[in-house]
This record gives sequence, structure tokens and C-alpha cells, in this order.
Amino acid sequence: MKKNEKIRWTELLPDEFVIRQNNCPIVYLPVGLVEPHGHIAAFGLDTIKAEFICEAAARKVGGIVAPTQGYHIHETGYHAPWLEEVLGESNPYMASVPPDILLHLFLFQLRAFYNAGFKATVVISGHAGGNQKDLRLVAETFERKYPMKVEVRTDPELVEGFFIGDHAGKYEISQLLFIRPDLVDMSKIFRKNEKDSLGRFAQGEDAAKASADLGKKIMDKCVEATCSITEKLQKDMYRNPTNDPLTIRQTEAIWEEIVSQRQKWATWNLHDGQKPAGKNSKWKKYERPEQGE
Repeated sequence: MKKNEKIRWTELLPDEFVIRQNNCPIVYLPVGLVEPHGHIAAFGLDTIKAEFICEAAARKVGGIVAPTQGYHIHETGYHAPWLEEVLGESNPYMASVPPDILLHLFLFQLRAFYNAGFKATVVISGHAGGNQKDLRLVAETFERKYPMKVEVRTDPELVEGFFIGDHAGKYEISQLLFIRPDLVDMSKIFRKNEKDSLGRFAQGEDAAKASADLGKKIMDKCVEATCSITEKLQKDMYRNPTNDPLTIRQTEAIWEEIVSQRQKWATWNLHDGQKPAGKNSKWKKYERPEQGE
């Protein structure tokens, strides 16, 4: 495929969309978040790498890249004690939404893809840690009722067995050094020790070991794994010629089933063995969403 060919839904003309979809009726959804990655890296690291993976895969094996979902679940459940640990009381300058809102939106994104005629969806999340489990719950519930395959992966899952993911450490900073070196400033790496400069601001302890060469190896493996997922979906996806439009009411019925399992959502709970946030922490009130303000 041509390096400069259009693969983004937002940029395709109708005729171009139809041709591309007919060739490969698979849509990619990049999912990210703006959150702290230390003083050295841009807030949008998670979003940037998800977009890179989806666009590279679409160019290699086909498909269309949907508009990026740039908000994600944070603060609630296991996130609260993590934020206490890596941020303290600092403002994270973060774009997060509660689980109910994000998962409800994600379900309606799947509806949009289904109604647009796609036969499969590949969701790549640059934000990991457990959120992907809830995205999969939504995807699996949708799949049981309607003929569209949905695969959800985080980038660390794509490279499992080869590299170990982290937060704003050697792994993630290397990714950004490869994709967008202009969004990394390693001269600020010691700012995490300055108490009057937001402190650690979620920076990883081994960030100084990051390199663009390592980032390239990680991202190449991410793209390779995503292409493999797409190629498998092309073989396994449902071949019905058209999808009967899914109504809002039908979608809400799916949501009722998903929300009935809320107490089991990963983003509603702590990890097994994880200590809760301290009772005086600013994050404590978000630990269980029903207690938030």
C-alpha cells in the first residue's frame, strides 16, 4: 500500500470509503488519554502511540481508522491509590471520565461501526492497567448479540513476551522518542526531585534508559501484532452482505446487561491485594465511583 494513501475515516470521500471498506471491512479505533507522563513527556503519549499503531496497520493490511477516542477511565477503582502514589496531591491535568460514561460511549461507538457496515473492529488502547478488561466486557456482550467481531488490545499486550510495558518509564518514553521525539525533553528528567514543580508527576524510575532505537523495536512489534489480528479477522469475520441497522433502543438493551455487572467491572474495584488510597488522600473519594463528588 502507498505510504501516503488516506486511511482515516475523517479524510475519506464517500467513494474512497466504500472502495476501502469493500477491500477490507475492518475499522480500527485508537483509544488514549491525556495524563501525566513526568516532566519529560507530552500528556498525550497514550493517544499518540495508539494512533500510530492503528494507522500503520491500516496502511499495511487494509481497513479504515476511526476518529480517536481521546478520553479514558481514570481516578476510579485501582487508579485512586496509584494516583496517590505517583502524584500525591498534585493536579494531574488529566482528561478522564467515569466508567459508566466511557463504557456506554464505547458501546455506541460499536453500534456506529456496525451500522456503517464494518464486519470487525480492532480497538487499540494506549492506556493499560486494567481498563481493557471492561472494554472487552462491552465488546463480548455486543458480539454475542450482533455479527461483528471485536478485538481489544493494549499496546503492552501486543508485545507480551518481548517487552514489558510501564508508565512513563523506559518502555513508554522510548515509544514517544521514536514516534514524536519533539514531544520529549530529557533535560527535565530530574525535575521529579523538585518538590515545588509537581514532584514526580508519574514519571517512571527508569525513564533515563529510554531510547528511540528501543522505541522502534517496540512499535514495530506492536504493528506486526496488530496486522496479525487484522489478517485473522479477515478470515474469521462474519460474511453477511449487509448489517440490519441496530437501533438506539436495541443498544440500550445491551447496555442494561453490561451495567448489571457493574460491581465486577475492573475500573470499579481495586486490584487483588492492592492497598486502598489513604483516608486523607484527595483520591479516596473516587476509589468507588458511587462515593465520588
